[in-house]
Amino acid sequence: MRHIGPKNTGPEIAVRRLLHAMGFRFRLYRRDLPGVPDVTISGKNTVIFVHGCFWHRHPGCPFACTPKTRTEFWVAKLDGNRQRDDRTRQNLEALGWKVITIWECEIKDRENLRLNLLKFLSSTKEVHAS
Repeated sequence: MRHIGPKNTGPEIAVRRLLHAMGFRFRLYRRDLPGVPDVTISGKNTVIFVHGCFWHRHPGCPFACTPKTRTEFWVAKLDGNRQRDDRTRQNLEALGWKVITIWECEIKDRENLRLNLLKFLSSTKEVHAS
């Protein structure tokens, strides 16, 4: 598991390709925002996190299982990830950002993902710099 990197994962790349094909332009890993979002669409004042179901404990997902060994360690680690995600979302929303979380298991159905992204992003108003 230590070989899984924090950036440019397969699911992130799939989401970025989809967004680009839909005509959206974005920035990656903005360090000036809480939690360093995977994708930032400044014109829509929206950030996107692409979460692995295991690492971020996707509710109800079969991939969000707890390992059978070192259970105490893993429960504390994964619960900590979840709590950090919640704080990050609250901080971003307090700054006026809209937050989307895309789960790794949702990427398999690209058409449904495209429709959900389009619906969410079309409901947000364009933000123009003055």
